[in-house]
Amino acid sequence: MGSLAVPQAMERAALSAATPRYLPASTYRLQFSAHLRFADAAALAAYFEKLGIAAVYASPLFRARRDSAHGYDVIDPNIVDPEFGSETDFQQFAEELARHQLGLVMDVVPNHMGIDDPNNRWWQDVLENGPGSAYAKFFDIEWHPPKESLQETVLVPVLGDQYGKVLEAQELKLAYRDQRFYVEYYQRRFPLSPATWTVLLTHALATHLQAMPAENPARMELESIVTALEHLPSRTETDPEKQRERQREQDVARRRLATLMDDHAEIRAAIDATLETFNGRKGEPHSFDRLENILAQQSYRLCYWRVAADEINYRRFFDINELAALHVEDPDVFRAVHEMILRFVARGWVHGLRIDHPDGLYDPEQYLESLQDGCKQALVDAGGRLDAERPTYVVVEKILGYDEELPTTWRTAGTTGYDFLNQVGGIFVDRTSARAIKETYEQFTDVAPRFSEIYYYAKRTILAVSMSSELHMIARRLDRISEQHRFSRDFTLASLQRVVSEVIACFPVYRTYIRPSTKFVSDVDRARIREALRIARRRNPAINQSLFDFLGSILLLEDPDGITDEQRAERRQFVMRFQQLTGPVTAKGLEDTAFYRAYPLASLNEVGGEPQHFGTSVEEFHRRNQARLSAWPMAMLATSTHDTKRSEDVRARISVLSEMTDAWAERLDRWNALNRPQKTQIEGSEAPDTNEEYLFYQTLAGTWPLESATAELWSEYVDRIVAYMIKAAKEAKLNTSWMNPEQDYDAALEHFVRGTLERREDNRFLADFHEFAERLALPGMINSLSQTLLKIASPGVPDFYQGTEIWNFSLVDPDNRRPVDFALRDRLLTEVLQWYERDPQSLASDVLKNWRDGRIKLFVTTAALGLRRSHIELFIRGNYQPLAAEGAAAEHVCAFARSLDDEHVIAAAPRLVHKLHANQQQVSTVESWQPEVWSESRLLLPAGLPTRWRHRFTGEEFATEPQSDGASLPQGDGASLDLAELLARFPIALLESID
Repeated sequence: MGSLAVPQAMERAALSAATPRYLPASTYRLQFSAHLRFADAAALAAYFEKLGIAAVYASPLFRARRDSAHGYDVIDPNIVDPEFGSETDFQQFAEELARHQLGLVMDVVPNHMGIDDPNNRWWQDVLENGPGSAYAKFFDIEWHPPKESLQETVLVPVLGDQYGKVLEAQELKLAYRDQRFYVEYYQRRFPLSPATWTVLLTHALATHLQAMPAENPARMELESIVTALEHLPSRTETDPEKQRERQREQDVARRRLATLMDDHAEIRAAIDATLETFNGRKGEPHSFDRLENILAQQSYRLCYWRVAADEINYRRFFDINELAALHVEDPDVFRAVHEMILRFVARGWVHGLRIDHPDGLYDPEQYLESLQDGCKQALVDAGGRLDAERPTYVVVEKILGYDEELPTTWRTAGTTGYDFLNQVGGIFVDRTSARAIKETYEQFTDVAPRFSEIYYYAKRTILAVSMSSELHMIARRLDRISEQHRFSRDFTLASLQRVVSEVIACFPVYRTYIRPSTKFVSDVDRARIREALRIARRRNPAINQSLFDFLGSILLLEDPDGITDEQRAERRQFVMRFQQLTGPVTAKGLEDTAFYRAYPLASLNEVGGEPQHFGTSVEEFHRRNQARLSAWPMAMLATSTHDTKRSEDVRARISVLSEMTDAWAERLDRWNALNRPQKTQIEGSEAPDTNEEYLFYQTLAGTWPLESATAELWSEYVDRIVAYMIKAAKEAKLNTSWMNPEQDYDAALEHFVRGTLERREDNRFLADFHEFAERLALPGMINSLSQTLLKIASPGVPDFYQGTEIWNFSLVDPDNRRPVDFALRDRLLTEVLQWYERDPQSLASDVLKNWRDGRIKLFVTTAALGLRRSHIELFIRGNYQPLAAEGAAAEHVCAFARSLDDEHVIAAAPRLVHKLHANQQQVSTVESWQPEVWSESRLLLPAGLPTRWRHRFTGEEFATEPQSDGASLPQGDGASLDLAELLARFPIALLESID
């Protein structure tokens, strides 16, 4: 009766010909690192099985930059990261998961590579051989930018100061190691083109080996090597045969030189002396001329990192110089990037794939086609027989706008769940308090503009500062196109760049999805483009409107008469590049700038969220769930991820502020007065400003420790808040930033946080805030439990971020990537499962009474997941019926039924519980929480549902009663359940039919 044991059946039911061969019932995200290796994860398989998880969802597993904190800076996609273990270790990990009936979904990074590591052999080859590298086409490099000095040269912005200063400070040094000459900059290493080795070797011969006889075999060998290097095909040669010749001959010369230096000490000494000479002498500027000359002959140009914003000529991931974009749309590049992934799929080690940032791809739909076709072929080659159009479970990290839908033609199971995250989180926001929250924010901070204005100017900032290089490049493309026709040739580069910038800043979604072969723009994309043009025109009445018409004609594929096929192709190329730019500008402008500039209710400032939509109605939540069931039944449902700005539990608690607006406003003024002595005067202004102070109090409200912290734990907490506030200020780019840090301001912000949180007798703020936080804690807990229940029961695949099965009050990365105490979670889970076997009702009572220890969330998670796995077809395909309620508390519950044949479940999740409770001032303990608030309120069931139900969390059984007089439902007459009875012993309800 009380068992939570996981059933043996695997989740492989075929729903249609398009269905993947494997469908996970749920996923658990693991962030691999030096602290969590393959062997460590394998040891957790039993824990995940007990928890009720169906598949582990792994962060990127391929070799990344050394000491990478996240794994998205992959430097070799065809070897597992040695920090995690060997390929054998990975195999053992996958096999251990299989022994526990767990699948494996793997994070794939097709859009970019980490280049800030000498072990990225593809990038190193490009630096060494330039356009003539066999890997030059792998990266999105503009080899012919307008700047003459960058022709066929890639700009590498890595220097910490101006090039000349770095050079004469001897921070750039030539070295010979591993059979190559390099220029080294601290830990970074850049190969010299073999063709330029002749400069060094000739100098060694003329200066340090002049006494060696001409007939000396060693000298003759060195001269022969010089001759061979002088006859290498040019680094600009792109003919494949010439490229192979260049590679072959320079490899031979490399080995010959290494052998010569090993066998002849005088040769090595001469070359070492040459390197010392070329490296110059401090205080003698002309001594660096030789080094500067040889660097000028390379296929790359080292420069100050700040130059990147204006002149970088390779496409980056967002504005990160260390991440270079890939041409994965090229079949050869696709195969090279996915070789190991497809091998793992074929061997049955990997069952699903999560695609990182598809909006950065040239053609996302084409990429997904190539991926599914590649998986299908790999499985067929391994002996399988597949007819499915989508043989592998694939989800995409696609951020959807409020009214945006995922293209139905994409061969994917859906998104990774940011859309659901904001929909479910929104129902815990009191939508009637929108004006009150906004007025409180404006009065406290003096920040009044509409969020749309803040968002617009944030995107303008990104285009003007961190991504100006990308803007310059696309504007130059548009300028070349303007020369095609007599009606556009008088447009200037400056005016065209302004128009492109304005349209991107006004773009309503991340991007459109026009394909290279498209002849007509879809109605959806056409509407998005026209909206952006309309808003940009309205914002810029002084700009010649024909410029907007010109850009619009290109984006809408409206070609003028008389252009050639080549000119038409250039216009299509512009559209594809434009689409690749709007996504990162939107992400940086919204998620990494605007969200840190305005936050009346910070729980709404989340990835995929639009704060101007103040919460979600229950009706809208149901509508979105029904739409997902119809179109994307296997999409992921996330509530916390490695990229969220706040964990699900932090957001759940902050949302309670929308239910207590008067108390919130009153406390803000009090805290401001109490903490003013901790502020610093900088040039006549207080630091931090009131906007950052407002964010600080919300952050404390969401993260305040549930239990008394020791001195050590409190110190750790304060450090975390300091780090978060400084990051938030830098992301806002108003008072300080990453690119131009204001050290005095940063120090003032840290002083304020530490001063306000210092445990001292005269700190009245701490006691006052603690009392306020206690009022948020219990309603926040119920919000979190309701959110967890709705995630597990809704259509889709519930995803759990590592560690969030108990209370987790993490903030944005790197805070949310801290190591997880799995030993604690395993011990708690074992206790919960054993107790549940004996007496589920007493367990429910105990975890509720001691809810602060986190077992209650663990209990809800494992109990609900166990039910989900035992009724997997029901949760995947089952009908979804919103359930209405009647009575005084009707608006305070979100409930629905899932049905398939004779299987039925009901989920009932309370919401806005602080507002519901009559004695709001005292709701801080379970004892003070009164289930009587649900009296006279009933859950209305449509006809056709069973009459007897079992409560999954308490084991209680309930029978329905006839609906009260006057109840009217569109489904027809039915029965009802008393909410006071359902929620008397536990704050949420998950019912299973027992008829």
